[in-house]
Amino acid sequence: MLPQEIIRKKRDGESLSAKELQFFSNGIADGSVSEGQIAAFGMAVYFQGMELGEATALTLAMRDTGDVLDWKQENFPGPIIDKHSTGGVGDGVSLILGPLLAACGGYVPMISGRGLGHTGGTLDKLDSIPGYNSTPDNDLFRKTVRECGVAIIGQTGNLAPADKRFYATRDITATVESIPLITASILSKKFAAGLDCLCMDVKTGSGAFMPTHQDSVLLAQSIVDIGNAAGVNTSALITDMNQPLGSTAGNAIEVREAIHFLTNEHQNPRLLQVVFSLCTELLMLGEITDNPADAAAMLEVELASGRAAECFAKMVNFLGGPHDLIEQPDKHLSIAEVIKPVHLEQSGFISSIDTRALGMAVVELGGGRMRAEDNINFAVGLSDFITIGESTDRPIATVHAQNESAWNQAAASIKKAITVSDSAPELLPVIHQTISN
Repeated sequence: MLPQEIIRKKRDGESLSAKELQFFSNGIADGSVSEGQIAAFGMAVYFQGMELGEATALTLAMRDTGDVLDWKQENFPGPIIDKHSTGGVGDGVSLILGPLLAACGGYVPMISGRGLGHTGGTLDKLDSIPGYNSTPDNDLFRKTVRECGVAIIGQTGNLAPADKRFYATRDITATVESIPLITASILSKKFAAGLDCLCMDVKTGSGAFMPTHQDSVLLAQSIVDIGNAAGVNTSALITDMNQPLGSTAGNAIEVREAIHFLTNEHQNPRLLQVVFSLCTELLMLGEITDNPADAAAMLEVELASGRAAECFAKMVNFLGGPHDLIEQPDKHLSIAEVIKPVHLEQSGFISSIDTRALGMAVVELGGGRMRAEDNINFAVGLSDFITIGESTDRPIATVHAQNESAWNQAAASIKKAITVSDSAPELLPVIHQTISN
């Protein structure tokens, strides 16, 4: 086979075979396909699209360019389950969901990523925990899943290596926004983790990756179709990102919020709804229960009992973090130098929030990356977000900054991101819809 012939076929709108897609994917991974050929292939797919069979074959081909974990030898008494989010602001779901599902009898080998643009990254949050090893070897990864029920780590060098090179080329050739290629990128990594079930959290709104609600639905449907076609029980939720999901955005700050959630100290209602909805889908996909009411009752028991918090604490300790993080988070998590609330002079009700702007304010504080090589200040970020419909009688947020100058800059950005009206607007649902096979 020749890479250029595969490109030509797709350019002309023809369907590619599984063998052709495997050949091309292997070439991406081993370097025998050039950057120019990757770019041309990405552009051909961008304009011509892919049928379900093609997109499924591409996803599996990219998965198979590296290690594929197999958990059968572990003889786990529960399903291998996971979720993935398209990212947002204040989205600390993974830190809570993984331990909660483990407490309910699931096994969660969660491969997560770092922050991208205005969205926070689960790995960056976990890296704010001193000693936490987010890139363990396979033996420690397996042991942690076996003993704790959950391990949240980063993509190793040999999990879907074709995706890493393909994405880097797409990123600089204006072909990121292709639904089949986004789907293959997400699912090739998730399938490499050896999952039985997956629930996708696709965001929509001002802080979402997908620009429109329609695009969010198209991506969710693509992931559900390809996931199920590949033999992984898959569903998706379309969730709201017209305002931050939780009460905080940052790294150490979001770890604190997750601890407060798991220990029943404070549970943001929007965050609670998304966590429980995703967990319910996964408990049903994994056949731990077949009834949504039973799933909700199980989740409430495991959360209230403290068993989910115990799973989180055990995972952190197994992966090198402190044994008393749950009991003494402030002893271990960094704290910003300047922590002050931001007030709006204008009175009224919050009618809209530019959520992306809030995420970028965290990046500008040092809580995210402008360039891939940038270091992160784990202490900085935002907390105590005001929500749409609330009165401006209270602060709109609290800024955690490294100095007064940074605080002033963030405060100005946050004020610009808030729109105020004389009356409270109609509130959008947190869960817009569920998409299943």
